Amino acid sequence: MENSGKNNSRRNFIKKACISGSCFCGFLALVNDGRAEEQPDSGKLLMQEWISTLLKSIEDNTEASQQILKNCAHVHFRHLEMEKVLKPYKGDIDKFISFLEKEWGWKIEYDKSTGVLLANENKDFCVCPMVNPEKGVDSSILCYCSEGFAELMFSFVSEQKVRAEVLSSIHRGNNNTSIYKKNTCIYKVML
Repeated sequence: MENSGKNNSRRNFIKKACISGSCFCGFLALVNDGRAEEQPDSGKLLMQEWISTLLKSIEDNTEASQQILKNCAHVHFRHLEMEKVLKPYKGDIDKFISFLEKEWGWKIEYDKSTGVLLANENKDFCVCPMVNPEKGVDSSILCYCSEGFAELMFSFVSEQKVRAEVLSSIHRGNNNTSIYKKNTCIYKVML
């Protein structure tokens, strides 16, 4: 009986850690016990396989699955230090749009009267750093993370809560949104 209590406690810990997006911060050190020096890619391969299995398991498109992936965007946003990148554009959405078009090659349509913005990444490949089709990490559910990232960016710049939705993506296909013909990632951002 005592052993099942420990197993339930461990399961709950891993579940909570993974939902919060922090399960690999220290977990690999616990299970690796020195083998990382012998096999430098073993941790990375473990993470890729683990993430691939997780994504395939939650591809049910429930609201909970969507929210879990949107929450993961916070990790990427912090890792890239996006607040520093976006600081010069804070409070100036037009200046930010100009930056996105000039520096990132995006195409933007912005209707100021409705506060709706269509942001086209204008690329024929997925820019998500988690996508790795060779290792099985290639899932359309990752687009919810991209929605979360877009929400974080535009919320920071506009200084208000925004909502973003992926209308078209490399993984989900193109639904002929707007004037864009090629398969690309397009977000609808509601300011």
